[in-house]
Order: sequence, then structure tokens, then C-alpha cells
Amino acid sequence: MSRRRKKKHHEDHMDESWLIPYADLLTLLLALFIVLFAMSSIDAQKFQLMSKAFNEMFTGGTGLMDFSSAADDGALDKPNVKKQETHNSVSNKEQENAAKLRDQEELKGLQGKVQAYINQKGLTDKLQTSLTDEGLLISIRDNVLFNSGSADIRGEDIKTAGEIADLLIMDPPRNIIISGHTDNVPIKNSRYQSNWELSVMRAVSFMKIILQNEKLDPRWFSAKGFGEYQPVAPNNTPDGKARNRRVEILILPRSKG
Repeated sequence: MSRRRKKKHHEDHMDESWLIPYADLLTLLLALFIVLFAMSSIDAQKFQLMSKAFNEMFTGGTGLMDFSSAADDGALDKPNVKKQETHNSVSNKEQENAAKLRDQEELKGLQGKVQAYINQKGLTDKLQTSLTDEGLLISIRDNVLFNSGSADIRGEDIKTAGEIADLLIMDPPRNIIISGHTDNVPIKNSRYQSNWELSVMRAVSFMKIILQNEKLDPRWFSAKGFGEYQPVAPNNTPDGKARNRRVEILILPRSKG
């Protein structure tokens, strides 16, 4: 009889208080996983609502889970900001590409205009055009404008230079580089000590003539001389030398890169 009473007394006084912290621990772990899941979402509004609900459940609206300040500071909006920055970067790139395409189309139209002039004047063997990565290039044989060894434009060719100047009128204007080139035959006379000097003066002389057109702004023009150092053909034949003796007009793109 006494044994039964002892056993019953032991069962009545078994300590089950450990169940309470264990249940709280499970609840907190569940809350932690929910919070971590919410933090992985870029929806700041839903996160704030979730945070508020748990704060009210565990702390009456205040405590460790109060993330409203972080949300107010914009920390949760960073993914959206980054997404917006990426979108803006893509948009800028698309605008740049569109501008380049428009620029190329404009240069193609200008090339067609110059080519029509060449065909009309029967200058296909003396003037050439090509569209390159650097821009629209117009190449003029030296015998169109100059006597051998001279940088002075012949009187009968000043009209041709003026007509070419008309082709360079653009709105808005573009940067234009005039460059002179020679063959590799050495030159030394009373005026020019080298092919380099001759090429520079031919570029300058031609630029002066076309800038007599009042519709062209000198601020958009520059002149260079390359002498014999940028040949477009071998200098071992008369035709190759003739091709290398030239003045070039390079019309630059408005957009770089």
C-alpha cells in the first residue's frame, strides 16, 4: 500500500516546467525562419507588415524585431535601387547605340551626296569616298588641285575646290580634318625641304580655299601633313605613287566610340 502511494506521489510531483522554454524556443525558431525568409524578399512593404505582426505577438509592438527604422532608411529598397541603376545603364547604352546608328546613316547620306557630285563631274578616277570607323573619307588625287612639287592650287581648279566646300556644309556642323600625303620620291627645292613640308602646305592651302565659303566655320577644321608615311598603295609603280599623292578630307562622327 505504501509503495503505491509513493509511486502516485512521485507522478503527481513530476517537474514538467521544461516544456515551457522548449515550446518558446520552437516558436522563436519558427519566427526566425519566417523573418529570414522575409528578408530575402525585395518587397519591403510585405516585410514591414510581417515584422509588425511578430512584434505585436512577442513584444507588444516594440523590441528586437522592430525593423521599421531600417526600412525607413531605405536599406530594404537597395535591390530596387540597383535594379533601377541597371535599367538606366541599359537605357543609356541603347540611346548611345541609337545615336551611333543615326550618325552612320547621316554619313551614308552625305557620302551619297558627294558620290553624286563625283559622278556628275566625271571625277570617278580622281575623287573617291569611303565610310570607315573614323568617319567619311574623301580622297582627292593631287593632280586635281596641284602641279607637281607645288602646294598652290591651280587657278582652274579653285572652282572644283569651291564646289567641294559646298558639299561640306552641314547642320549641325562636324569636325573635319584636311590631311596632305605624298609619294616617297624625295623633294628638295627652294620652297620645301621635304615631302612632309609639302604635304602640310597642301593641306593648309586646300583648307584656306574651302574656308572662303562663309557658311563653313573655321573652328570645325584642322590640317595635318603626313608626307610619305601613310601610303595607300605601293610606291614601286607610277599608278601607286599617283594614288599616294593626295589630299584627304575626313568628316568625323559626332558620337565617339
